Amino acid sequence: MEPNPLLKQLGLKDNDRAVIIHADDVGMCQSGLAAYADLVDFGLLSSASTMVPCPWFPATAAYCRENAAKVDMGVHITLNSEWSPMRWSPLSTADPASGLLDGAGYFHEDPAVMYERVDLEAAQREMAAQVERALAAGIDVTHIDTHMFAVATPELFNAYVQVALQYRVPPLLVRGQAGDLYYLEQGETPIEAPDEMAQYMRMLQAQGIPVLDYLYLTPLDVVGGRVAQIQRLLKVLPPGITYLIIHPSKDTPEIRALTTDWAARVADYEVFGSEEMRQIFKDAAIHVIGWRVLRDLMRQAV
Repeated sequence: MEPNPLLKQLGLKDNDRAVIIHADDVGMCQSGLAAYADLVDFGLLSSASTMVPCPWFPATAAYCRENAAKVDMGVHITLNSEWSPMRWSPLSTADPASGLLDGAGYFHEDPAVMYERVDLEAAQREMAAQVERALAAGIDVTHIDTHMFAVATPELFNAYVQVALQYRVPPLLVRGQAGDLYYLEQGETPIEAPDEMAQYMRMLQAQGIPVLDYLYLTPLDVVGGRVAQIQRLLKVLPPGITYLIIHPSKDTPEIRALTTDWAARVADYEVFGSEEMRQIFKDAAIHVIGWRVLRDLMRQAV
């Protein structure tokens, strides 16, 4: 893969390795917001995104306003509601004809059901409404990404990119490999961007829109071994810009009642708030960056 031109724009060399350490799902619940706040203070985490339709979004927005100098917060575009103990609904519509709602008026639990029913214009309006709500709440939005990768169809993906361009923020785009750290260790092949999608992203990149090289997630269905997984990843990580997604949460009755994967979320919080992990990134000569600098580069170009 050719060197990412963003590296030079960031003042780095073609063979340097940069990583965005990113927290997903902020605002879904109190446990996640509390963990995020702790990790911001710890200083290793470099990015996060908030679920605007969720119950703890107002508190997340208040935290971002009060800590504007040290947060790098995007919008985690949310088009599904997967946990049965707590549900959330669209901001932009209550019309069943939008295809965004299930029979109870919430987002569909499974994105696949949404794909079959959604009206594309309604989906784009909802994405824009979530960015608008975040901006109106005082968040200096640095990017958008997507909850459970629910914009995976070509039509929804294009709408997602158009919303990013509308608000002049970078969308999460990855031109290379993506995978779960645990399953990569078991020998599974990382997902590559399809040829048509890769070509589309090259076009966007030529227009000055940031495109990352690799994406990895810490596993939500495996609790142990996180430190070793990160060590192994950093040993073999190629040059370029990598997006490393975690889902940190404090261990509380709330997160245990809400999710089935709470233990993995708690492990993310504990590991990425440890001096051991800070030292691992330092020893690996990794440049930890956030989205704000990429957004500013995009705004200079677009």
